Amino acid sequence: MFDINTIVRPNILALQPYSSARDEYTGKQGIFLDANENPFGELNRYPDPHQSALKDRIALVYSTAPENIFIGNGSDEAIDLCMRIFCEPEKDKALTFTPTYGMYKVSASINNIELLEVPLNAEFQLDIYSAIASLKDPAIKILFICSPNNPSGNTIEEIESIIKNFKGIVVVDEAYADFTNNSLLEKLGMYPNLIILKTLSKAWGLAAVRLGMAFGSKAIIDIFNKVKPPYNISTLNYKAAIEKLEDIQGFEKAKSLLISERERMAEALAKLPQVVKVYPSQANFLLIEVRNANRIYDYLKQNNIIVRNRNQVVPNCIRISVGTPDENQKLLTALENSTI
Repeated sequence: MFDINTIVRPNILALQPYSSARDEYTGKQGIFLDANENPFGELNRYPDPHQSALKDRIALVYSTAPENIFIGNGSDEAIDLCMRIFCEPEKDKALTFTPTYGMYKVSASINNIELLEVPLNAEFQLDIYSAIASLKDPAIKILFICSPNNPSGNTIEEIESIIKNFKGIVVVDEAYADFTNNSLLEKLGMYPNLIILKTLSKAWGLAAVRLGMAFGSKAIIDIFNKVKPPYNISTLNYKAAIEKLEDIQGFEKAKSLLISERERMAEALAKLPQVVKVYPSQANFLLIEVRNANRIYDYLKQNNIIVRNRNQVVPNCIRISVGTPDENQKLLTALENSTI
């Protein structure tokens, strides 16, 4: 049986969390002279350290419980906390499947954790037998799977086989899963070693707000909340997130348009002579293989169209985010007029 206490670093288990003024007094009314705040102004009070109203709204949107939600300053804060909570520097290891989101490697390096990288196959899927075999190293405490994957855009299959065959923590980064009907969130209760990351930066259109979410068992989320800074989400971002999450109709409309545009772009790009392959995507971007990624990238940049050159990650590939219909058409027209 999985026991979270055998995975968490001993110093984290023993940690006494910082107790803020709002932890010691949770009332809403009164003369507040306890937090050394300036008594003047509209944003002079510290934000709710527990983000209670926001968690209630997220729980409603994603059909889960507030106690299973951690809110961070972007998903990057949750990724960093995973490293700090579960891995001893210079001793434990993390693992991921490449090519994938580069922040896993950066966070591992910052925390002095060795990151093992297992390649995905030609279809950007797990080679399940080699993947499971790679987990035998007892020093591996945590692994990261991005699904839909960045930069390839496809949903990763066989994730549950990995969860069942690993005694450590499995982090499934679902930053782009709002564009699909494929999420492991409904199975969270089945796997006590599972953490699911989501964000408001992609389908919800709040990249500037920097708000990410980690979903896990209450035992895991309690540890996250113990380690995080007391006021990690600003009041401005807190309010912007709640307002956006209340506009479900607007969210669905924008998401539907992005998906429609993604399919239109994929079909049009596949017909261009410069394009070798358009990889299937369930995200808000397309990975395409071209005949000369560096030249295509430079040509588009000269036309004030900025895409992501992924040539160093996936040979001769560029990644194109889905923009507005007008932006997408300008990209297609530029490529159609190119002689590269």
